[in-house]
Amino acid sequence: MLEVAVIVLRWLQYSGAVVLLGMPLFLLFSFRGADGPNLAWTRPTLIVAAFVVALASLAALVAQTAVMAGSLNEAVKPASLSFMITGTALGVAMVVRAVIAVLSLVMVIAMKPSRMLWGLTASAGLIVAGSFAWTGHGAATEGPGGLLHLGADIVHAIAAALWLGALAALTILLVRRAAPDDIVIHRALHGFAGLGTLAVALLVLTGLVNSWFLVGPARVGDLGTGLYGQLLIAKLILFGLMLALAASNRFRLTPALGSAVQAGEPSAAAMRDLRRSLLLETGLGLALLAVVAAMGTLPPPASL
Repeated sequence: MLEVAVIVLRWLQYSGAVVLLGMPLFLLFSFRGADGPNLAWTRPTLIVAAFVVALASLAALVAQTAVMAGSLNEAVKPASLSFMITGTALGVAMVVRAVIAVLSLVMVIAMKPSRMLWGLTASAGLIVAGSFAWTGHGAATEGPGGLLHLGADIVHAIAAALWLGALAALTILLVRRAAPDDIVIHRALHGFAGLGTLAVALLVLTGLVNSWFLVGPARVGDLGTGLYGQLLIAKLILFGLMLALAASNRFRLTPALGSAVQAGEPSAAAMRDLRRSLLLETGLGLALLAVVAAMGTLPPPASL
């Protein structure tokens, strides 16, 4: 039961982290300013994301301590928590993650929506997203390839947060869409395409590097025989489906919306198709994060 709680709390931390990083970056690259009725949702969304990261990080600290100590009763003892925080890299990372999330929460509440706030929040999101790699499989690699693996893992986490956080922003934007916003939405979709492509390219490249260290060429044929390998296959399938939807959005649905807007024609149908596609892609992204959360608790094939 504790192991399930650890996975759920990791999933919540991942979900909040991608919003903290990806959403502000999306706003910075897609809009010149923070004004506009279609952006009123940004502040409450970032508040929820920061709160989830802070609360889930502290809860995960207790849950992970319970796993190591053998029971929840032992985990809540000051000595056990103190050892986890001061004696393990995982405990330090969780505390740092919670502190950064709380600082982000204060900033979002205290400051008016602006490019400065989005930049500060994105910077905090970078630290939160990168912290998962500092205590993950990438940090456990020893020898000359250790720094390469850790660096690839950090970039992988940041690229994933960029893509999924921007996806969340786009989804909310379309769900809350009003007809006068169609031109702005099309401009945002079109403008973020280049950054989204960069995120996908980084995910593919760093994913190959990570797989080299975690699986190894010699074990690829036996990938489906263990739980880690099966989850990796599921992750790749989900990623492929998301990539197909993203390509459809960029090369088919977004141009269709642009054509309707430029011609002064009704764009409700194009918006409906885009909204349906983005909602599905977001759902796949949440499922992918759940798979990654479970993989993080398992030993990779290369370590067996």
